[in-house]
Amino acid sequence: MTALDPALVVDWFAAHARDLPWRRPGFSAWGTLVSEFMLQQTQVARVVPILEDWLRRWPTPADLAAAPPSEVLRAWGRLGYPRRALALHACATTIAEQHGNVVPEDVDALLALPGIGDYTARAIAVFAHGHRHPVVDTNVRRVIARAVQGVAQPGPPNARRDLPAMAALLPEDLVAQRAFNAGTMELGAIVCTARAPRCGECPLADVCAWRLAGHPEPDGPPPRRQARFEGSDRQRRGRVMAELRASDVPVSEAELAQVLPDPEGRARILAGLERDGLAARSEGGWSLPL
Repeated sequence: MTALDPALVVDWFAAHARDLPWRRPGFSAWGTLVSEFMLQQTQVARVVPILEDWLRRWPTPADLAAAPPSEVLRAWGRLGYPRRALALHACATTIAEQHGNVVPEDVDALLALPGIGDYTARAIAVFAHGHRHPVVDTNVRRVIARAVQGVAQPGPPNARRDLPAMAALLPEDLVAQRAFNAGTMELGAIVCTARAPRCGECPLADVCAWRLAGHPEPDGPPPRRQARFEGSDRQRRGRVMAELRASDVPVSEAELAQVLPDPEGRARILAGLERDGLAARSEGGWSLPL
């Protein structure tokens, strides 16, 4: 273990933070919530244009809650994992109906909303409302593993371990802790990356336990790689969803057969989309849920 001065990260973040919509003054708590949903497993560059269009169209939770799921899924576009869009719609409905159209500040209240877990609840409480909490994502866990614990990669996510590890590093000052939370994530995203860390550019280079130990290789088996997207059911689902989003009328089985020629595979994909509430069977074929 090694000591870590939070000011090193805070000062670096002040100089090197990317200009992103959710970091700009006056960005709403609702906008922060929407951005956190969209950023789950999706690259920042893909999120920004869709987020900006989304907030122009639905500037409050009540605006989104009033929209039909079909329009929400169309606006989600190609962000991937479209169940997040339905969860966000349900979250907006709950905020509008139970919280007076105001995004809650309390972590427990946020955790009670549809689609919100440990990370997202604390991210909203910290970045939208300025409260002091540890915010831990994959990037934060990697920075702590290397700089503090001296290992190449973090272990599996574990809130009982990860949250106290980050909490122990947080400055008491509310402004500084917000910058430290955001800065640690940024550091892991663009400098202390998983495969090609740029240690020469890192503000923690002189105190990083992993670097000082000579960059030891990770113990145990290598982390599992994500399954290939090409040829996967994820890709097939995406193709079907693209067809449904592009059509204002039901898409026939014959049309879907042009997208997925294999009858067995097509039936499996459609059954999964129907089960997840992403597609609905109708007399003329298949469509987005109403």
